[in-house]
Amino acid sequence: MENGTPNPAPAADTKPGTATAAAGDGKEQPPPQKTEAQLKKEAKKQAKLDKFKQKQDKKAKQESKPKAEKKEKKVTKEKPVIRYEKDTSPGEKKDVVGDLPDAYSPPYVEAAWYPWWQKMGFFKPEYANKDSNKTSSSSPFTMCLPPPNVTGNLHLGHTLTVAIQDSLIRWHRMRGVPTLWVPGCDHAGIATQVVVEKSLWHNKQLRRQDLGRDKFVEEVWKWKHEKGDEIYNQLKRIGASLDWDRANFTMDEKFSQAVREAFIRLHDEGVIYRSNRLVNWSCSLNSAISDIEVEQEQISGRTKRHVPGYEEPVEFGTLVYFSYPVDTGDEITVATTRIETMLGDTAIAVNPNDSRYKKFIGRYAIHPLNKSRLPIVADLRVDKDFGTGAVKITPAHDYNDYEMGRSHILDSVSVIDEAGLMTGESSVQFQGMKRFHARKAILKVLKDKGLYKETKENPMILPICSRSGDIVEPLLKPQWYVRCESLAKQAMRAVETGDLKIKPEMWVKTWNYWLGDIKDWCISRQLWWGHRIPAYKVTVKGDSLPKGDTSADVEMENRLWISAHTEMDARKKASDRLGISQNMIELKQDDDVLDTWFSSALFPFAAHGWPEQTTDLAQYYPCSLMETGRDILFFWVARMVLMGLKLTNKLPFNEVYLHSMVHDAHGRKMSKSLGNVIDPVDVINGISLQGLHKILEEGNLDGKEIERAKAGQKADYPTGIPECGTDALRFALCAYTSQGRDINLDVLRVDGYRRFCNKMWNATKFALMALGDDFKPVPKLELSLSESLIDRWILSKLSAAVKTCEQGWPLYDFPGITTAIYAFWLYELCDVYLEYLKPVLQSDNTAAIATSRQVLYTCLGVGLRLISPFMPFISEELYQRLPRRTGDAPPSICVTPYPETSDHPWFDERLEKDVELAQNVISKARSMRADYNLTKQRANMYLKCSDENLASTLQNYVAFIQTLSSSGSIHILTNDGQPPIGCAMATVSDKCEVHLQLTGLVDTSKEIEKLEKRISSLTSQQTRLQETMDKPDYESKVPENVKKTNSEKMLQTQNELEKITDAIKMFKIVAEAADN
Repeated sequence: MENGTPNPAPAADTKPGTATAAAGDGKEQPPPQKTEAQLKKEAKKQAKLDKFKQKQDKKAKQESKPKAEKKEKKVTKEKPVIRYEKDTSPGEKKDVVGDLPDAYSPPYVEAAWYPWWQKMGFFKPEYANKDSNKTSSSSPFTMCLPPPNVTGNLHLGHTLTVAIQDSLIRWHRMRGVPTLWVPGCDHAGIATQVVVEKSLWHNKQLRRQDLGRDKFVEEVWKWKHEKGDEIYNQLKRIGASLDWDRANFTMDEKFSQAVREAFIRLHDEGVIYRSNRLVNWSCSLNSAISDIEVEQEQISGRTKRHVPGYEEPVEFGTLVYFSYPVDTGDEITVATTRIETMLGDTAIAVNPNDSRYKKFIGRYAIHPLNKSRLPIVADLRVDKDFGTGAVKITPAHDYNDYEMGRSHILDSVSVIDEAGLMTGESSVQFQGMKRFHARKAILKVLKDKGLYKETKENPMILPICSRSGDIVEPLLKPQWYVRCESLAKQAMRAVETGDLKIKPEMWVKTWNYWLGDIKDWCISRQLWWGHRIPAYKVTVKGDSLPKGDTSADVEMENRLWISAHTEMDARKKASDRLGISQNMIELKQDDDVLDTWFSSALFPFAAHGWPEQTTDLAQYYPCSLMETGRDILFFWVARMVLMGLKLTNKLPFNEVYLHSMVHDAHGRKMSKSLGNVIDPVDVINGISLQGLHKILEEGNLDGKEIERAKAGQKADYPTGIPECGTDALRFALCAYTSQGRDINLDVLRVDGYRRFCNKMWNATKFALMALGDDFKPVPKLELSLSESLIDRWILSKLSAAVKTCEQGWPLYDFPGITTAIYAFWLYELCDVYLEYLKPVLQSDNTAAIATSRQVLYTCLGVGLRLISPFMPFISEELYQRLPRRTGDAPPSICVTPYPETSDHPWFDERLEKDVELAQNVISKARSMRADYNLTKQRANMYLKCSDENLASTLQNYVAFIQTLSSSGSIHILTNDGQPPIGCAMATVSDKCEVHLQLTGLVDTSKEIEKLEKRISSLTSQQTRLQETMDKPDYESKVPENVKKTNSEKMLQTQNELEKITDAIKMFKIVAEAADN
């Protein structure tokens, strides 16, 4: 060491020879100079070593400390549910004495009201005329609830129907119109029989055949008495104001009498007849089923699916090609998706314009299994491009083939029976074999004979029985039919003349399309539960029945079917018709029952006692309106019109309103396998995700479907469904209802309306405190000179809401009505008027307080009446807390007059425009307060106006602006007046600017520092985004939607940077002003 300075060490890369040479000089040589790159590399390495050492030291220090116990996670305590716990007997009026609970609670609000409404008779049409001095002169408004199945639970589709219908009924009732909404429940033949059969097997290991028909029907009635009221209880739960004393179950004796009478009249007139035709057959149910019970499942190709009665999955979605020998020695190849039906082939058809097959027309193919001769016929209906262009014809097992068979007078050979087993009618080789097992066996035989060609994948539609999951089998069966052609023409004419209105009108085209191409309606079902067909087959002792082979035989066989209410009536009728003694006649009633839709089609008049000419039938039939889902326009609505016109000579209703279908938030149909079928009760009460999963597990989905459905539920409801309450659900469904469009219901949006209910609750709670216990409303509010501008403004807004509702109800404009009510309560009453009132109520101006109380009371009362048809429970709960204007006021909001424009003539367009200007000023001021983080500070406001009239207008609203913008003093500047230095500015219009004085209210240096950091972050984002957009292949390779998103991001970033830059300039000005 020399002079206290250490000698430099040799450089790491110094060679030994160099060091020796330097020492030989006798002088110490300086080390070689390091390059800049070497120095940077060493510094970087040293920095890494230092950082690593710091980490190791910190780790060692932490390990030397005793481990602290882990902090327990804070458990969020669930708020206790507020419930109504006062002792109130069913039907007794709810006790509303005392303060409102602190928060809105659906269980509290919805308790006790419905039984009281029912006991008081509010839901009966007679209530409108109970006061002899106030007899209503209005015609009654009547509707029938589409009767839900006795087996089911309400789903959201039912709830939508109830929400719409009940809102309409309640609106008419509040207008003083006698209203009748008739409830009912459908016996649901197939569905109920399946449920009871499963129950019998599960509980007693018995089949219905073990009991016999009469005993089994007794079991169904037992089940109905035990379980059948559940659907009615659900309807009450969602507030449906139905007249329960007029409820109809479609298997009650009164209703059954109407069903028998309808059948007998129509059969006697020849409108109902018996015929041997193809029907949709469920082998599992051993019954024909209606078209609505057939689900069309689209498959894209080779697909295996489980079929009831088969252990192994059955393959579908293939087209099998095989050949028939032709009597010329050639072969003709056909293609089929159902090889098992080839046993019933009775012809082969080709298109006459297909040159490939012209030589075969008129020849015969030889059936390879039964050697029968099959004519080769020409038919223009054959698609030349499907399969080989030659098709096998099986009239007994295919609808298209059946029609073609009738055209060419072909035999119909039934080769599959009711149980889905092969018959021996064509070939005993496969007799008794299950139809889909026979498929494989027949294919093997064709291969052995060298007639099989190939199998190809084939997209197709599978007809699935919605009740059993079975593959529907078209079978040729003797059934009862309704002739529909002439009836359909009457129904179409009724719409054409305007006697029957269909809304939305877009459905008129569908109405005409369906009815213009209507087929006769098969109304018989092979069940035990249902209306047994009141038809008796006549046997004459010692005589044989016709076989039905000729038209004369068929006509005679129809004559031998006698319809009557009782066997005694049938015997007399048969004797008179056939001209023979009654003791020569033997009768056997048809075992089949009527299609459920047949009895449902009679509901509008049978519910009122038809065929008896009752008082109800005279007063309440026809219905005023039929409101239902568009999905049953043909299956139910059209059939009600057909039956009503035929049996009563009247339309069953004058107007049809069709609401849309409810889909999930993603626009998908409700499906159990998707996990998106939601019970409305779960929306009302709330349910956890685990609860939703449990419902799936208790259903009948297979394992894969359950997992798929659970995944869907987890994605849509990660924390379950919150408790929303009945009112919020009803309001949400009506708010969603837009004519002509399906509803994509986000269940979580319903929760938003629950929070809206809480807003109404808190507003009323505040208002009741503001009114005070001694408040007396005037009998009728009349405008005087004592109202403030804002008092008059809220009354104008109220009047506008009343008008919107008054115009919207007759047009079924539910979105318009609900939006107007929602906006009034939330944006006008709560957000503006109540906030304005707070300083008024705290002032010493007794006259202003008295006036504002009358205005506030009016807003509450009218607002609650406006919303009552949609939200019956909360509106009743809150309305009952308000004092009445007169001593003879109605006892319930549901029979209190609905607001009308004539009673609320306060609309003032000029005033509303002036207040809108003031609100724009408030909005700009609030926005600036948020931008500059002014949470508690009250900044002085300067309004710079270039127009004297504008300044004069704003002067009238200074107190209003000051209150709602949380400002300090307000100064209005005109002409050359200038705001002080240090103000933030926002533009209201080209004639008005808002300036907030920030001097002394903000820490400018701190705000500038925050904003500069934000600029740095945004600039980095902008640079990265620009680099991406500048890449050579950006325009050609990046998708359009991504490019659009990037452009929007770039624009947003640039706008934000400009705003921040302006804000920094503003803060600097404020800082300078403060320094001076």
